[in-house]
Amino acid sequence: MSRRAVVVGAGLAGMLAAAVLADAGVAEVVVLDRDELPDGPRQRRGLPQGRHAHLLMPGGLAAMEEIVPGASLGKRLLAAGAHEVSLSSGTLARSPEGWLRRWRRAGPVMLTCTRALVDWTVRAAVLEQTAVEVRRTAVVGLTGSAGRVRGVRVSGPGGEEDLDADLVVDASGRGTRIIPWLDGLGLSGVRTRTVDSGLVNASRLYRVPAGAERFPLTVVHADPYVSRPGRSAMVMPVEGDRWLVSCGGTRGGEPPADPEGFLRYTLGLPDPIVGRLISGAEPLTDVHLSRSTSNVRHYLDKVPDWPEGLVVLGDALGTFNPAYGQGMSVAAFGARVLGRELDRADGLDAPGLARRVLRGAARPVDAAWA
Repeated sequence: MSRRAVVVGAGLAGMLAAAVLADAGVAEVVVLDRDELPDGPRQRRGLPQGRHAHLLMPGGLAAMEEIVPGASLGKRLLAAGAHEVSLSSGTLARSPEGWLRRWRRAGPVMLTCTRALVDWTVRAAVLEQTAVEVRRTAVVGLTGSAGRVRGVRVSGPGGEEDLDADLVVDASGRGTRIIPWLDGLGLSGVRTRTVDSGLVNASRLYRVPAGAERFPLTVVHADPYVSRPGRSAMVMPVEGDRWLVSCGGTRGGEPPADPEGFLRYTLGLPDPIVGRLISGAEPLTDVHLSRSTSNVRHYLDKVPDWPEGLVVLGDALGTFNPAYGQGMSVAAFGARVLGRELDRADGLDAPGLARRVLRGAARPVDAAWA
């Protein structure tokens, strides 16, 4: 397999897609992102939910390690300070029915750390092990026709120019422009479904108090059975001896952005445990608020005549409310589908390749959506 593939977006979905393209023998894999990517685990503009709690589930990590074999991503994350949390015994969770039982057996484990650490670790591993090239530029459209995408149009200091590609992967995330890009090729009528609970997230980092280093991940769930706005909070251990504290509230129960109001919000939940944990902890950041939490499903896999040469993965295909903890895993599953279809294909221009990838990537999206 040879020639050029272009990936739009250098986030998790984009870098995993780039890894499978390089592994499939594509001669030139170019990742395009409008952000200046940090050289460490730091927040960037292109990760709008990056400051809030993320959970890397065991299935998602397994898919990532299959995509980037030999990188030992799990070990890298743990060495950088991520935490292993047992799904059956490692959490202290209060539901509307009371405190959930913690089982003696550890069972499957998830990893908890900042989203910035996950993205940086994956990006560094892919760049170490492949010849993938990352360029800073803004993609403003697709080139080609309704039958075949031939590349992307980028905007730079000298104006707009075209970058040809045999395969384009849109992994640009929640802010994807795929619908207007398709309109520009003459493809319209894509069905999109949005489910917006009005959730607002507010998060803040704290130093873990002395003696609380082994305190489990703690969450107070919202109560869906009462006719009041949902309100919840989580204390999640992350790298650097820190707690990432994330609050979430639906319309009428939104968490505030001021520090005093943030603390009052946690103390006013059905159980005040989160507020009590952080009341004596040292805050390390301001409170960061996000209102971009809607679930959005673009039914691109249902388009009757999908163009050759174009694949859409990750949040660009289906975006989830961050409260569900599914986004990173679904992105990894989609990239794995791309890799498996490339193994079966004769080349990037194999007839039907893009449609098969899109339909395969839609399956884990639909499973999480349901």
